Amino acid sequence: MSLKAKILEDLKASMRSGNVVQRRVVGLINASIKNEEINARVDARAGVLSDADIMVLIRREIKQHEESLLEAKNAHRDDLVAEQESELVVLRSYLPQQLSREQVTDIAKQVIAEVKATSPKQQGEVMKQLLARIKDQADGKMVSEVVRGLLSG
Repeated sequence: MSLKAKILEDLKASMRSGNVVQRRVVGLINASIKNEEINARVDARAGVLSDADIMVLIRREIKQHEESLLEAKNAHRDDLVAEQESELVVLRSYLPQQLSREQVTDIAKQVIAEVKATSPKQQGEVMKQLLARIKDQADGKMVSEVVRGLLSG
């Protein structure tokens, strides 16, 4: 089942079950997909999004929600904090299982050994290899911190 089909099924299920948070978030994702498909047709592309394209949309939504969560925390708006956190749980459920910091560190050590990197100047080369290996399974910022830490110390 494609990710788009899963999202549509989840939207229908959330409507049937009355899960307001899931219905709102999955509806938002579905609307984003439709908008991107319309833009793709206008740009003379195929007009059908792949699972990878949909993942990009979901990550964009996650980033926006994380920024809103931070703003709500700074404003001491506990009601908005709870809402954003519950929506983030739904959004993250569509991402692949994320690697822990320890797992990323282990893989980074392997890549550093393979590339024979010895200084922080080689971080770009290590990051390129590492991100290709772990793909969407870890946050890029965390991966960068791990590599920087390993190469500098």
